[in-house]
Amino acid sequence: METQDILNMETGEKEMATLKPATVEIKDVTVNEVGEKKLKKISCLVKHPDSNDVIEISSVKYEKKGKLKVSGLWVKYEKKEEAKDEAPTKLQKGSALTIFLGFAMAKNPKELEGKEVETVMDDRGFLCFKAY
Repeated sequence: METQDILNMETGEKEMATLKPATVEIKDVTVNEVGEKKLKKISCLVKHPDSNDVIEISSVKYEKKGKLKVSGLWVKYEKKEEAKDEAPTKLQKGSALTIFLGFAMAKNPKELEGKEVETVMDDRGFLCFKAY
């Protein structure tokens, strides 16, 4: 198909299939760089019981200060006051990522592999991990 053919396509009749929230198994965890600033974000390839293919989830719905929030699994580092030029060695406590890790009983993102975790819908209708 030629790229220009897309310009003449009409809207189809079938709605996009969406997966319902369920318990999924995390098969693989990766770090991706996002945007011009190349911010780091954790992405998990998961096996959903209603899908033959693995799907990618990179956000979590969690409780903070009594309210539910949705956030990407952004990598944030603990700041070191005394040695500013050293590479970070720990993830920031209280970030969406570390809250999810604690909820999944994982010490680090790699330990998520093989875990079964629940999913919920975010405000836009996409699956995200449940951590509340």
